[in-house]
Amino acid sequence: MGRGMDVVSCVAEMSATSGQGVSVQTIARALQRDRSQVSRTLAALAEERLVSRGPDGRYRLAWAWYASAEQLVERRLRSDGLSILDELSADVGEACFLGVLEGDATVTIVESVPPAARLIGSWVGRAYPAFCSDAGQAVLWDASDEEVRGVFSRTSFRSAGPNAAASVDEFLVRLKESRARGYAIVAEEAEPGLYSVSAPVWDFRGEVIAGLQIVGERRRLESRSEALGAACVHAAERLSAMLGAGEARGE
Repeated sequence: MGRGMDVVSCVAEMSATSGQGVSVQTIARALQRDRSQVSRTLAALAEERLVSRGPDGRYRLAWAWYASAEQLVERRLRSDGLSILDELSADVGEACFLGVLEGDATVTIVESVPPAARLIGSWVGRAYPAFCSDAGQAVLWDASDEEVRGVFSRTSFRSAGPNAAASVDEFLVRLKESRARGYAIVAEEAEPGLYSVSAPVWDFRGEVIAGLQIVGERRRLESRSEALGAACVHAAERLSAMLGAGEARGE
Protein backbone atom coordinates (compact mmCIF):
# COMPACT_ATOMS: atom_id res chain seq x y z
CA MET A 1 0.00 0.00 0.00
CA GLY A 2 2.86 2.38 0.83
CA ARG A 3 4.44 1.72 -2.55
CA GLY A 4 1.08 2.24 -4.26
CA MET A 5 0.48 5.53 -2.48
CA ASP A 6 3.91 6.78 -3.54
CA VAL A 7 3.01 6.05 -7.15
CA VAL A 8 -0.40 7.72 -6.83
CA SER A 9 1.23 10.79 -5.27
CA CYS A 10 3.75 10.91 -8.11
CA VAL A 11 0.98 10.70 -10.73
CA ALA A 12 -0.95 13.48 -8.96
CA GLU A 13 2.05 15.80 -8.64
CA MET A 14 3.34 15.34 -12.17
CA SER A 15 -0.11 15.58 -13.74
CA ALA A 16 -0.75 18.85 -11.90
CA THR A 17 2.57 20.24 -13.14
CA SER A 18 2.32 19.17 -16.77
CA GLY A 19 -1.43 19.14 -17.23
CA GLN A 20 -1.05 15.77 -18.97
CA GLY A 21 -0.81 12.14 -18.00
CA VAL A 22 2.42 10.53 -16.84
CA SER A 23 4.30 7.64 -18.44
CA VAL A 24 5.53 4.56 -16.58
CA GLN A 25 9.12 5.46 -17.42
CA THR A 26 8.75 8.98 -16.03
CA ILE A 27 7.28 7.70 -12.77
CA ALA A 28 9.96 5.02 -12.42
CA ARG A 29 12.69 7.60 -12.98
CA ALA A 30 11.17 10.02 -10.46
CA LEU A 31 10.82 7.33 -7.79
CA GLN A 32 14.13 5.66 -8.70
CA ARG A 33 12.42 2.30 -9.06
CA ASP A 34 12.42 -0.52 -11.55
CA ARG A 35 10.15 0.17 -14.52
CA SER A 36 8.48 -3.26 -14.40
CA GLN A 37 7.76 -2.84 -10.69
CA VAL A 38 6.09 0.52 -11.27
CA SER A 39 4.15 -0.91 -14.19
CA ARG A 40 2.73 -3.70 -12.02
CA THR A 41 1.81 -1.21 -9.30
CA LEU A 42 0.03 1.02 -11.81
CA ALA A 43 -1.87 -1.97 -13.21
CA ALA A 44 -3.07 -2.86 -9.70
CA LEU A 45 -4.09 0.74 -9.05
CA ALA A 46 -5.97 0.82 -12.34
CA GLU A 47 -7.89 -2.31 -11.31
CA GLU A 48 -8.91 -0.49 -8.14
CA ARG A 49 -9.94 2.49 -10.31
CA LEU A 50 -7.55 4.82 -8.50
CA VAL A 51 -5.69 5.67 -11.72
CA SER A 52 -6.68 5.35 -15.37
CA ARG A 53 -4.56 4.60 -18.45
CA GLY A 54 -5.27 6.72 -21.50
CA PRO A 55 -4.96 5.79 -25.20
CA ASP A 56 -1.54 7.44 -25.15
CA GLY A 57 -0.35 4.97 -22.49
CA ARG A 58 -0.06 7.70 -19.87
CA TYR A 59 -1.62 7.46 -16.44
CA ARG A 60 -3.90 9.96 -14.72
CA LEU A 61 -5.78 10.04 -11.44
CA ALA A 62 -9.23 8.47 -11.71
CA TRP A 63 -12.40 9.93 -10.19
CA ALA A 64 -12.53 7.07 -7.71
CA TRP A 65 -9.29 8.36 -6.23
CA TYR A 66 -10.84 11.72 -5.44
CA ALA A 67 -13.88 10.05 -3.87
CA SER A 68 -11.65 7.81 -1.74
CA ALA A 69 -9.46 10.75 -0.76
CA GLU A 70 -12.48 12.82 0.25
CA GLN A 71 -13.78 9.99 2.42
CA LEU A 72 -10.38 9.62 4.04
CA VAL A 73 -10.16 13.36 4.68
CA GLU A 74 -13.61 13.37 6.27
CA ARG A 75 -12.60 10.57 8.66
CA ARG A 76 -9.28 12.20 9.50
CA LEU A 77 -10.94 15.56 10.02
CA ARG A 78 -12.81 13.98 12.91
CA SER A 79 -10.11 11.69 14.32
CA ASP A 80 -7.07 13.94 13.92
CA GLY A 81 -9.27 16.95 14.57
CA LEU A 82 -10.21 15.62 17.98
CA SER A 83 -6.55 15.09 18.88
CA ILE A 84 -5.68 18.63 17.79
CA LEU A 85 -8.63 20.10 19.70
CA ASP A 86 -7.78 18.17 22.86
CA GLU A 87 -4.23 19.55 22.78
CA LEU A 88 -5.40 23.07 22.04
CA SER A 89 -8.12 22.98 24.69
CA ALA A 90 -5.67 21.78 27.31
CA ASP A 91 -3.19 24.48 26.29
CA VAL A 92 -5.56 27.48 26.30
CA GLY A 93 -8.06 26.23 28.89
CA GLU A 94 -11.07 27.02 26.70
CA ALA A 95 -13.66 25.14 24.64
CA CYS A 96 -12.51 24.30 21.13
CA PHE A 97 -14.61 23.21 18.15
CA LEU A 98 -14.48 22.20 14.49
CA GLY A 99 -17.33 23.43 12.32
CA VAL A 100 -18.25 22.81 8.68
CA LEU A 101 -20.48 24.71 6.28
CA GLU A 102 -23.90 23.25 5.44
CA GLY A 103 -26.01 25.58 3.34
CA ASP A 104 -25.96 28.96 5.06
CA ALA A 105 -25.22 27.44 8.49
CA THR A 106 -22.22 25.96 10.27
CA VAL A 107 -22.45 22.60 12.01
CA THR A 108 -20.11 21.47 14.78
CA ILE A 109 -18.57 18.06 14.05
CA VAL A 110 -15.93 17.79 16.80
CA GLU A 111 -15.51 19.47 20.18
CA SER A 112 -13.15 19.44 23.14
CA VAL A 113 -14.38 21.17 26.27
CA PRO A 114 -12.39 21.43 29.52
CA PRO A 115 -14.34 21.37 32.81
CA ALA A 116 -13.43 25.01 33.46
CA ALA A 117 -15.43 26.07 30.40
CA ARG A 118 -18.65 25.06 32.18
CA LEU A 119 -20.37 24.25 28.88
CA ILE A 120 -23.77 22.63 29.34
CA GLY A 121 -24.59 19.99 26.73
CA SER A 122 -22.87 19.30 23.44
CA TRP A 123 -22.73 21.39 20.26
CA VAL A 124 -21.91 18.45 18.00
CA GLY A 125 -24.48 18.15 15.24
CA ARG A 126 -26.07 21.52 15.99
CA ALA A 127 -26.40 24.10 13.22
CA TYR A 128 -26.02 27.86 13.64
CA PRO A 129 -26.38 30.67 11.07
CA ALA A 130 -22.99 31.10 9.42
CA PHE A 131 -23.21 34.90 9.20
CA CYS A 132 -22.92 35.15 13.00
CA SER A 133 -21.50 31.78 14.10
CA ASP A 134 -18.03 31.30 15.54
CA ALA A 135 -16.92 29.32 12.46
CA GLY A 136 -18.77 31.34 9.82
CA GLN A 137 -15.92 33.47 8.58
CA ALA A 138 -13.38 30.65 8.78
CA VAL A 139 -15.38 28.22 6.65
CA LEU A 140 -15.85 30.91 3.97
CA TRP A 141 -12.22 32.01 4.09
CA ASP A 142 -11.41 31.06 0.50
CA ALA A 143 -14.80 31.97 -0.99
CA SER A 144 -15.14 34.81 -3.47
CA ASP A 145 -17.54 37.67 -2.79
CA GLU A 146 -19.89 36.17 -5.35
CA GLU A 147 -19.78 32.78 -3.64
CA VAL A 148 -20.45 34.36 -0.24
CA ARG A 149 -23.42 36.24 -1.66
CA GLY A 150 -24.69 32.96 -3.07
CA VAL A 151 -24.45 31.25 0.31
CA PHE A 152 -26.45 34.03 1.97
CA SER A 153 -28.85 34.72 -0.89
CA ARG A 154 -31.85 33.60 1.16
CA THR A 155 -30.52 34.37 4.63
CA SER A 156 -32.40 36.56 7.06
CA PHE A 157 -29.76 38.51 8.96
CA ARG A 158 -31.32 38.25 12.39
CA SER A 159 -29.41 37.19 15.49
CA ALA A 160 -29.66 37.23 19.26
CA GLY A 161 -26.19 38.72 19.36
CA PRO A 162 -25.94 42.52 19.54
CA ASN A 163 -22.95 42.74 17.18
CA ALA A 164 -24.02 40.43 14.34
CA ALA A 165 -23.60 41.55 10.74
CA ALA A 166 -26.81 43.11 9.46
CA SER A 167 -26.19 42.29 5.79
CA VAL A 168 -23.99 40.27 3.47
CA ASP A 169 -22.00 43.43 2.69
CA GLU A 170 -21.19 43.90 6.36
CA PHE A 171 -20.20 40.23 6.63
CA LEU A 172 -17.85 40.64 3.66
CA VAL A 173 -16.16 43.63 5.28
CA ARG A 174 -15.54 41.61 8.45
CA LEU A 175 -14.29 38.65 6.44
CA LYS A 176 -11.80 40.88 4.62
CA GLU A 177 -10.56 42.28 7.93
CA SER A 178 -10.17 38.77 9.34
CA ARG A 179 -8.15 37.62 6.34
CA ALA A 180 -5.82 40.56 6.80
CA ARG A 181 -5.47 39.73 10.49
CA GLY A 182 -4.89 36.04 9.84
CA TYR A 183 -7.77 34.79 11.97
CA ALA A 184 -11.38 35.76 12.65
CA ILE A 185 -12.75 37.39 15.77
CA VAL A 186 -16.47 37.01 16.49
CA ALA A 187 -17.50 39.20 19.42
CA GLU A 188 -21.08 38.83 20.67
CA GLU A 189 -22.44 38.12 17.20
CA ALA A 190 -24.17 34.85 18.06
CA GLU A 191 -25.27 35.80 21.56
CA PRO A 192 -24.45 38.35 24.26
CA GLY A 193 -21.17 37.78 26.09
CA LEU A 194 -19.86 35.13 23.68
CA TYR A 195 -16.45 35.60 22.06
CA SER A 196 -14.34 33.48 19.75
CA VAL A 197 -11.34 33.32 17.45
CA SER A 198 -11.27 30.97 14.47
CA ALA A 199 -9.07 29.90 11.56
CA PRO A 200 -9.64 27.90 8.37
CA VAL A 201 -8.69 24.25 7.89
CA TRP A 202 -7.59 23.28 4.35
CA ASP A 203 -7.64 19.89 2.62
CA PHE A 204 -5.52 18.15 -0.04
CA ARG A 205 -7.32 20.04 -2.83
CA GLY A 206 -6.28 23.39 -1.37
CA GLU A 207 -9.86 24.15 -0.31
CA VAL A 208 -11.21 25.19 3.07
CA ILE A 209 -13.31 22.40 4.56
CA ALA A 210 -13.72 23.47 8.19
CA GLY A 211 -13.23 26.21 10.74
CA LEU A 212 -11.33 25.64 13.97
CA GLN A 213 -12.56 27.77 16.87
CA ILE A 214 -11.71 28.74 20.44
CA VAL A 215 -14.89 29.90 22.17
CA GLY A 216 -15.63 31.38 25.57
CA GLU A 217 -16.83 34.37 27.54
CA ARG A 218 -15.79 37.74 26.17
CA ARG A 219 -14.61 38.97 29.56
CA ARG A 220 -12.04 36.15 29.65
CA LEU A 221 -10.97 35.90 26.03
CA GLU A 222 -10.86 39.41 24.62
CA SER A 223 -7.66 40.48 26.35
CA ARG A 224 -6.00 37.27 25.10
CA SER A 225 -7.16 37.64 21.49
CA GLU A 226 -3.73 37.85 19.90
CA ALA A 227 -2.31 34.85 21.75
CA LEU A 228 -5.45 32.79 21.24
CA GLY A 229 -5.55 33.74 17.56
CA ALA A 230 -1.96 32.57 17.09
CA ALA A 231 -2.69 29.30 18.89
CA CYS A 232 -5.81 28.77 16.80
CA VAL A 233 -3.98 29.39 13.51
CA HIS A 234 -1.16 27.05 14.52
CA ALA A 235 -3.62 24.27 15.39
CA ALA A 236 -5.53 24.78 12.14
CA GLU A 237 -2.28 24.64 10.15
CA ARG A 238 -1.27 21.40 11.88
CA LEU A 239 -4.61 19.81 11.07
CA SER A 240 -4.45 21.10 7.49
CA ALA A 241 -1.02 19.50 7.05
CA MET A 242 -2.45 16.18 8.24
CA LEU A 243 -5.08 16.47 5.50
CA GLY A 244 -2.48 17.07 2.78
CA ALA A 245 -2.99 20.79 2.41
CA GLY A 246 0.69 21.66 2.21
CA GLU A 247 1.21 19.83 -1.08
CA ALA A 248 -1.87 21.41 -2.67
CA ARG A 249 -0.90 24.92 -1.63
CA GLY A 250 2.76 24.56 -2.58
CA GLU A 251 4.06 24.75 0.98
